[in-house]
Amino acid sequence: MITPVLPAARTASDQAVTADESITAWALAARGGDADAVEHFVRALHRDVQRYVAHLCTDPQAVDDLAQDTFLRALGSLHRFEGRSSARAWLLSIARRAVIDSYRHAAARPRLSDTADWQLAVESAQPQGLPGFDDGIALLDLLAVLPDERREAFVLTQLLGLPYAEAAEVSDCPIGTVRSRVARARATLIGLLDAAERPSAELAA
Repeated sequence: MITPVLPAARTASDQAVTADESITAWALAARGGDADAVEHFVRALHRDVQRYVAHLCTDPQAVDDLAQDTFLRALGSLHRFEGRSSARAWLLSIARRAVIDSYRHAAARPRLSDTADWQLAVESAQPQGLPGFDDGIALLDLLAVLPDERREAFVLTQLLGLPYAEAAEVSDCPIGTVRSRVARARATLIGLLDAAERPSAELAA
């Protein structure tokens, strides 16, 4: 059994790197047949996969199924994972392919409803009753107006904490493109926040 150690003195960035190293170590151990490592690997990344899939998927009812499909694919492909990138980036790449495959499958059959709401799915995947939860919902409202590619880049780097290089790998695009999408997403979000706060400031004046 592999147990990660996260020193309290480390910065949040350092902790993220250390956590990724532990997760990657679990994936490599799971590849060798360590059942405990498999459990740690799945638990460590389950929420990230759900959040990422929810931001990509247009069907909130499919989020859990897509997350499960992602882990089934990953566990079936662990023998090919060599640790060249972090296990988290590798798994999110699989999640992205799972969503794309689900789109292709859906396109081949009649749709029963066109009222899908990705935002509802993200909200249901969030832990409720925690400090900042209302702020998180407000952020989701703002993210909803972003174009899909910018929202994906922002979610990967700013919410899930992936380095730009790994986000580029997951999104299958150049790192410069990811940086540009994140910068534009930030500019849009800042503009929306300023616009939302302006009426309150005017009333208080």
